[in-house]
Amino acid sequence: MATKLTGACIIGQSGGPTAVINASAYGAIRAALDADCITKVYGAAHGIMGVLDDKLYVMDEEDPQELKLLLNTPSSELGSCRHKMADPEADDTEYKRILEIFKKYNVRYFFYNGGNDSMDTCNKISKYMQSAGWECRVMGIPKTIDNDLFGTDHCPGFGSAAKYIATSCMEIAKDAGVYDTAQITVVEIMGRHAGWLAGAASLATYFGSGPDLVYLPETDFDLEKFFADCDAVLAKKNKLLIAVSEGIHYADGSFVSEAAVSATDGFGHAQLGGLAVKLAEALKNRTGYKVRGIELSLLQRCGAHLASATDLQEAEMAGRVAVEKAVEGVTDKMVAFECSRDGGYVCSPKLIPLADVANYERKVPREWIVPEGNNVNEGFINYCLPLIQGRPDRPTEQSLPRYAKLKKVLAK
Repeated sequence: MATKLTGACIIGQSGGPTAVINASAYGAIRAALDADCITKVYGAAHGIMGVLDDKLYVMDEEDPQELKLLLNTPSSELGSCRHKMADPEADDTEYKRILEIFKKYNVRYFFYNGGNDSMDTCNKISKYMQSAGWECRVMGIPKTIDNDLFGTDHCPGFGSAAKYIATSCMEIAKDAGVYDTAQITVVEIMGRHAGWLAGAASLATYFGSGPDLVYLPETDFDLEKFFADCDAVLAKKNKLLIAVSEGIHYADGSFVSEAAVSATDGFGHAQLGGLAVKLAEALKNRTGYKVRGIELSLLQRCGAHLASATDLQEAEMAGRVAVEKAVEGVTDKMVAFECSRDGGYVCSPKLIPLADVANYERKVPREWIVPEGNNVNEGFINYCLPLIQGRPDRPTEQSLPRYAKLKKVLAK
């Protein structure tokens, strides 16, 4: 039985937002407020930057009903960041500052909600606190629409993004078929190195109204083969809908996107974009057809009106379990999901070491991609379907979403 550890906790959000990341925040905040050994619950303003800047919100002072509305609120309500921390062996300046803040507020629990890079931050902080002799239980809470975290069946945020993408592609397909003229539509979907989101577009096709061709970054892109794929579809009908992952690349590894090296985010990743327009222009010049390029962009990660109830419930569970396990004595772990789809979908939490998750990207299995490399197969569809199920009960105000309105009182 672990020794009871009494002190405050900090909960932070990091990386790109999702439609359900605040559900994880609510699960963690509510569990922390209910834990006798946690004396104060702080929310870090803009992730780890809030800790470094000593900008912490006192969650104990929030109205419980407003906190509960986090379940209805998309994006990162506490604020996020993309900040890459150096290895403490190379530069421990920021780690010393974090320890200073932890000591100031007697922080004995730290929960960080994010993706690959965020788990790296979480792992580094955990190891540093251990080396510094400061007893603090550190837990990672998974989050990413990219669905590329190692060791978990799937990630909170993916199911809702997949549902949004599939629904949007069904709607686009219906719109693109209105006129009796030749038309090509290219839809660009997020996903730098992993094609989970682009693959979700095939859910639309599976139910009768979606892309004819889908391209993921797990296979090399060949422009001439792409043209041949398009010609084969156009020979059968005068409409063509294509879904492409923003991260598709040529055999030499270079991104097809014209904006591949235009900028980088705070973690040093290329900021992609413009791919749909580039491919649309190439197809227009080649065919003379009317061609439209559409980029779903931020809509696929903030579309809470199409959120999956399953995703929302699992996101809340991830935050809650992280706190419960830390209180029991667990540290240095990330909450992951273990799922069964045989005889009905069942999802259970499990714990994996932070070091196993940090900076590792999980790709779509090649066996779930058709041999031609231009779509996914039924294995992918069967994997995705349970994750998009259900529609949450959404509080509204004058028929518009009612989001949480937090006071965000700063700690002193």
